[in-house]
Amino acid sequence: MSEHPPLPLSGIRVIEFTHMVMGPTCGMILADLGAEVIKVEPLAGDSTRRLLGSGAGFFAQFNRNKQSLAVDAKDPRGREIVLRLVAQADVFSENFKAGTMDQLGLGWPALQALNPRLVYVSHKGFLPGPYEQRTALDEVVQMMGGLAYMTGPEGRPLRAGSSVNDIMGGMFGAIGALAALQQRARTGRGSEVQSALFENNVLLVAQHMMQFAVTGQPAAPMPSRISAWGLYDVFTVKDGEQIFLAAVSDTQWALLCREFGFDDLAADARLAGNNLRVQARDWMMPLLRERLGGLSAAELGQRFERIGLPYAPITRPQDLFDDPHLRATGGLAPVRVPADGSAAGRVIETRSALLPLTLDGRRLPLRQGPPALGEHTAALLSGLGYGDGEIASLLQAGVIGAPQAPPGG
Repeated sequence: MSEHPPLPLSGIRVIEFTHMVMGPTCGMILADLGAEVIKVEPLAGDSTRRLLGSGAGFFAQFNRNKQSLAVDAKDPRGREIVLRLVAQADVFSENFKAGTMDQLGLGWPALQALNPRLVYVSHKGFLPGPYEQRTALDEVVQMMGGLAYMTGPEGRPLRAGSSVNDIMGGMFGAIGALAALQQRARTGRGSEVQSALFENNVLLVAQHMMQFAVTGQPAAPMPSRISAWGLYDVFTVKDGEQIFLAAVSDTQWALLCREFGFDDLAADARLAGNNLRVQARDWMMPLLRERLGGLSAAELGQRFERIGLPYAPITRPQDLFDDPHLRATGGLAPVRVPADGSAAGRVIETRSALLPLTLDGRRLPLRQGPPALGEHTAALLSGLGYGDGEIASLLQAGVIGAPQAPPGG
């Protein structure tokens, strides 16, 4: 028996016309699950390769396990290459503005006619309706979809600290693709899947919508919300360190009081149940902050861990590279990437976060780092039946791009 059995989507071919985060996330998930994902890029490459600042990690994180084909799809000869790939494909994924794929001759009706078994996945800002022509970004839909309001303090809407809608929207695109492939296995025909940032965001805040429906009271932004739990907050402790501490049941409250010798609080009838403790937060929390504030975050974490109470250090993203749990469980995989996001830049060896799941106890492997621009163009064209002379002519005519060396290659 093979040490590494075939991955679930082995044999599935995906053609990806995507950029930024949402579409590439869908492709990353399918690739991690074993699909052959061919990323079709313009001759200048996905612009995400060159982003700086908060976008500098986009390409390196969301494009692993993929091949890169650099081609001018606006040129009829380039479009023919793409159509030949689509004819052999199982999934086509795109996340460009509404109408862009139709203008290229690569919309759903055209590709469905070419390949009736094709699953066509579109990632958009909005599902079809009054908003569908609007230009959307993760931050745009967080603002208009209630998430920024819930994240920031009163009067200061604040986007979440990650591309939550882009990433989760790509996840729903992948879920839709998997469902459509399963449906195809029964019907023999592909289908169109649509995922959208705004509707994704609405699901993220749906709990707050339902809170209003069942209570008649608007949900307060997170910094000023009335917690459902008596003890559920960030504490500033010895030497200015911070730690999140919680006790979300009567049993946990009793354990806390016993561990720290809070006999008076354990006996106080005003704190006898969680709902009572919620109502007592105005005076209870300052008292707890005073009593716990002289202890270090490390000691509090150790004591909460020992008695099984929820706690968390306040961790920065870069600290996770050294997280002992991630290191021990293989949650971070070694990868070589350009340090500045461009193929010509300095190459670094780092680690990339894998999908947060296991199959039969195994994490899904990182088989290949993010591809260099056009790294697989010649091989893919050869597989489509193009001869060496034809490939050379297409390169000379500027229809395909010269492959760049892979990171470290």
